[in-house]
Amino acid sequence: MSEKKSILIVDDHPLFREGLKAIIRRNSQFEVIGEAGNGQDGLAMAQKLKPDLVMIDLSLPDKSGVQLTREIRDQLPQTQVIVVTMHSKVDYIVEAFQAGAKGYVVKESAAEGLLKSLEAVTSGDYFLDSAVSHQVIKKLMQFPGKEAKITDADYGALTPREQEILRLLAEGYATKEIADKLFISPKTVENHRANIMNKLNLHSTIALVRYAAKLGLIDMDLWKN
Repeated sequence: MSEKKSILIVDDHPLFREGLKAIIRRNSQFEVIGEAGNGQDGLAMAQKLKPDLVMIDLSLPDKSGVQLTREIRDQLPQTQVIVVTMHSKVDYIVEAFQAGAKGYVVKESAAEGLLKSLEAVTSGDYFLDSAVSHQVIKKLMQFPGKEAKITDADYGALTPREQEILRLLAEGYATKEIADKLFISPKTVENHRANIMNKLNLHSTIALVRYAAKLGLIDMDLWKN
């Protein structure tokens, strides 16, 4: 008999955590070994327990689920992340996968999609909830060898955080807004911005927006009046 896959749940709603555990108990291949109500505790428990999978809500009280996903994937590369959230907008989905998530389940369909996501991810596949369009994600995601637009060598030289800030700058977010969104200081954002402009040899915000649009990172229709 194969060993059970261990799961850590990070969600700030105790009743929803109980619901997830009840669903997971339907499949004897998986077991919940811990749960946390915020990102800081979730990261600490992940470091201690080293679970096979972590299920994360995007809206946590102390940090974004995207940030937590990135931290777990950076520190525990063998641990896979599945996002379970109320958000179904493409922007949230793309951010989650770019941060390293392997699955995305919308809470309203968790009962149907949760076990499927666990089985898919532990088999080495990605999982996208049926409530979202797989074709849209494939078009926007940065899958190596599959996304033709994002092949610029200079873009590849940017760090993941610089790529994230590049997109936010191109979307029109101010320095303070980016700092609040990513839980970093405005000074850090400015430092990243300077590094981005230097690496890409860009000299204005307009040039940065055009560059991002050329790579398909943003939709230029958003800039039209």
